[in-house]
Amino acid sequence: MGQTDRIIRAVIGATIILIGLITHSWWGAVGLVPLLTSVAGFCPLYTVLKISTCGSSERQEKPAKSDVPKS
Repeated sequence: MGQTDRIIRAVIGATIILIGLITHSWWGAVGLVPLLTSVAGFCPLYTVLKISTCGSSERQEKPAKSDVPKS
């Protein structure tokens, strides 16, 4: 999950929680989902859908295997 995605999720989650507290509604608990995924830096739905919001410098890619045998 990219840094921008994490910030957006944290803001949306905190906003939903705050609205829930102001209106005395349990629906504010829904804000925990984006807030917790932001803190964890992991979204299970992104894994299922094979989505990545990381920039190329943030990804931890495995080095490509070389076909050249080592001597």
